[in-house]
Amino acid sequence: MSVTLTSVHWLFLFWVFVVIVVMGLRKDPLVPCILGLLTVGWLFKHSFVASISVVYNALIVAGTEFWGIIVVISLIVALSKLLSETGADYLVMSPAARLMVNPDVAFWVLGITMLLASWFFWPSPATALIGAIMFPVAVRAGLPVMGAAMAMNLFGHGIGLSTDYVIQGAPTITAKAAGFADPSPVISASIPLIITMGLVTTVTAYLMIKKDMRKNPEALKAEQDALMAKEVKRELNWVSYFLAVATPVAFALDVIAMWMLHLTGGDATALLGGTATLILAVGTIFKFGVDGLEKITDYIRDGFMFGIKVFAPVVIIGGFFFLGKGELAKTILSAPEATGFLEDFGVALSQAVPLNKVFVALVSLATGIVVGLDGSGFSPLPLVGSVAATLSSALTVDKATLAALGQIAGVWTGGGTIIPWGLIPVAAITGVNPIELARRNFIPVVLGFIATTIIAILIM
Repeated sequence: MSVTLTSVHWLFLFWVFVVIVVMGLRKDPLVPCILGLLTVGWLFKHSFVASISVVYNALIVAGTEFWGIIVVISLIVALSKLLSETGADYLVMSPAARLMVNPDVAFWVLGITMLLASWFFWPSPATALIGAIMFPVAVRAGLPVMGAAMAMNLFGHGIGLSTDYVIQGAPTITAKAAGFADPSPVISASIPLIITMGLVTTVTAYLMIKKDMRKNPEALKAEQDALMAKEVKRELNWVSYFLAVATPVAFALDVIAMWMLHLTGGDATALLGGTATLILAVGTIFKFGVDGLEKITDYIRDGFMFGIKVFAPVVIIGGFFFLGKGELAKTILSAPEATGFLEDFGVALSQAVPLNKVFVALVSLATGIVVGLDGSGFSPLPLVGSVAATLSSALTVDKATLAALGQIAGVWTGGGTIIPWGLIPVAAITGVNPIELARRNFIPVVLGFIATTIIAILIM
C-alpha cells in the first residue's frame, strides 16, 4: 500500500508540531488546534466558509465521542459531594483508617485506598475525600506528611488515573484516537505495564521515605503533634450509614456484573453512571426530604461543572487530532474521500525509514511526557493514541501496548506526579510545597518510565 502526501498532510503535520511545542512550554494548545482545523479545512475544502464548518464539526465529533465519559464522571463527582455532606465517606474510610497502626502499614493502606477511591470517584474528588479522613490518621501513625502526599499522589494521580479501569475515561479517549471500537484492548495491554510502573514507583518512594524517617525523627514528631489536636467531628445519622453501605455494595455489584456479563466500554460506563444517579437521587431524598428535589440540582450542577471543566479543552484537542483517523476525518471534513492524515504518514514512514520497536516505544513515551507538561493528564491522550496508530501502521508492533505506554507517560506527567503545576490538589490537601513534592516524585517516576518502557519493548 502506498500513499501520496499532499500539501494538506504537511499542513496538518505542521500544526501537530506547533501543538506539541506549545504544550511543552506549558501553555494551552487550544488556539493552535482551532487554527489547525481552520487552515486544514480551508486547504482541503478550498472554501473559507466550509473551513469554519470543519471547526464546528470537529468539536461535535469529539464531543460525541467523549460525552459518555463526561457524564459518568460528572455524576460520580456529584455523588461524592453527597457522601461528603452526609458523612458517609467517613464511615466508608474508617475501617481502612483503623488498619494504619504504624508508618509502614500507613503508606500502603493510604496508597491502596487512594487507588480504589480514584478508580471509582476519580483522583481529584478522591484526594479531598482521602485527605480529609485518612491523611491525618496516617500522619498520626508515624508517616511523614511528605510521605503521605507521595503515597496519595503516586497511587491516585499516577496508577489510578493512568489506568482508570472502572470509569474507563482515559483508555476510552486513547482507544478512540488509536482506532479501537472500545477501550478493552488498551486496558488489557496496560496491565503488565502498570504493574511494572506501579511497583517501581511506589517501592522506590517507600524506600526513600524510610530513609527520611531515620534521618529526621524530630520533624516527624512535630508533624504528629500538630495533627493530634485536629479532630474532625461529624454529624452522622441513619442516612449516613445507609449510604456508607449502599454505595460500596452497589459499585461492587457493578464490577461483578461487568465481569460476569463481559460489559466494557459504553456498556460499563452506562452501568456505573446509572448506579451513581440512582444512589444520588435516593440519598438526596432520604437526607433532605422534599427539599431534596431542589438539592439534587445543586449536586448535579456541581458535578457537571467539574466534568465540563476537565474535558472542555480535551474536546477541542481531540477534535484536531481526530483528523488523523480516517473514519473520523471523513465526518469532520464531510468528505467520503478523506483519509486519516496521521495514518497516511504512518504508511509513508514505513516505506521511507527503517523502524524498530525501541524507536517507536521511545517516541510514544516522549510524546506522552512532552505533551503532558501542560499539566493536564488527559490532553496527551488524543495524540498518543494517534501516534500509536501511526507507528503501528509503519511497523508490526502491538498498537494497544504502544497506546497504553503513551497513556501512562502522558497521565503520570500531566496528571500530576512530576510537574508542580499538576500537583496542586494533593499539595493543597496535605499542606506540602508542590515543587518539593514534584522533586521527591521525580526519581521514582523516572525509574518507573525506564522499567515500563523496557517491558513494553519486550511484549510489543
